[in-house]
Amino acid sequence: MNRRHSLWNLSPMFRNLITCIILIPGFLIYGCNQKPVTEDEVRPNIIYFYTDQQSANMMSCAGNTWLETPAMDYIAKNGIRFTRAYTTNPVCSPARVSLMTGRFPGYFKDKNGNPVKENVGSMRIPGVTEEVRNTTIASYLKKAGYHLVYGGKEHLPQSLTPAALGFEDITDNERDELAEKSAEFIASKPEEPYLLIVSLINPHDICYMAIRDFAETEHEKMLLERGETELATLDAALEWPDGINEEDFYEHYCPPLPPNFEPQEDEPEAITWRISKRDFQKNARDHYTEKDWRRHRWAYARLTEEVDRQIQIVLDALKESGQEENTLVLFSSDHGDMDGAHRLEHKSLLYEESANIPFLAMWKGHIPASQVDSMHLISNGLDLLPTLCDYAGIDGRSDPRGMSLRPLFEGKDVEWRSNLGVESEVGKMVVDSEGYKYIRYNAAGIEEY
Repeated sequence: MNRRHSLWNLSPMFRNLITCIILIPGFLIYGCNQKPVTEDEVRPNIIYFYTDQQSANMMSCAGNTWLETPAMDYIAKNGIRFTRAYTTNPVCSPARVSLMTGRFPGYFKDKNGNPVKENVGSMRIPGVTEEVRNTTIASYLKKAGYHLVYGGKEHLPQSLTPAALGFEDITDNERDELAEKSAEFIASKPEEPYLLIVSLINPHDICYMAIRDFAETEHEKMLLERGETELATLDAALEWPDGINEEDFYEHYCPPLPPNFEPQEDEPEAITWRISKRDFQKNARDHYTEKDWRRHRWAYARLTEEVDRQIQIVLDALKESGQEENTLVLFSSDHGDMDGAHRLEHKSLLYEESANIPFLAMWKGHIPASQVDSMHLISNGLDLLPTLCDYAGIDGRSDPRGMSLRPLFEGKDVEWRSNLGVESEVGKMVVDSEGYKYIRYNAAGIEEY
């Protein structure tokens, strides 16, 4: 069954072209060569903040007036913010496989030989080849002489965990302790350049709202039993300001419903299929009132502010240590949250709320301040690796479609990609530089939008 959404009014030639692009089954693997580092070229320390389940519009610097994110805003104000950045796959573990390897998750196979496209399969990658092991972010930056440090959420198969790849693991905590341990590491002023990945959990705790309200399966009940910290953090986020009654709260404080709140009129069967796999998601769609959805959006904003507070702890330590001028700071997320759009929460879908993620970069004196790039298509999963290698003084790439973002950071005119692919459990998507999208759903038969 072929259907085309009116927003994606593409010509047959263009649709065929991008179908070929997104269905390419494999790619070449590039090697690595040390670039000569001149006396004038400085290899910066690198800090990569990686939040969980944060959509691109969930920052006050992105124009969202329903939350305040001063730490994220600081990075954007002193550097560059991209509005057209995408994950390689809008769910946790596959996106994190891309973080470590610079490849689409579908490059890898699970233990049954199926391409990885969701969490369970990603966690069951049985191992990686020497070719992959030698072309990860860790492998490249170790060759460039960087000290590798990782803290926080992993959610990776055993062969791609930070420890397996050679990172120093400073903590498994994903919250305040991670921020504090990261600050302590920065304050120690390491002599060699370092890559510090700060993998924070929030605003991911928003997942627990619908799970708690509609838990039916044993797995969902198990998540609640083990989620004491997550539920306590969510409950704090759900509280409204002291002294405010319910009428005032919804009239003046709580975010309104999104403009695309109602389900898509010609909604793909793949969406129905995906929702049917999670009873809590279907029940939220069917039973949440408009006020429930608005409270979900309120809590999502508060959880985003919580992770921003933790980022601020690290940024303060960087500034106080005197290292801000020689440190490249990057910020992004693994994927977004539907946040009430189409009466949905959670992730995994190819809508903007789930697939479009924040991407910020700051290096004072090297990256011009207050830039907003709304033109170039960015893949944090593909582009991070060649970008870090570029700054580390080493030629490195794993997927040839990955591109160093350094020229864009520095405001240079450079030839750039005209389209970008995103994988998912429900299908594949191509985003075009002109603002078009082509989505080929395959979870419930072939559907084209």
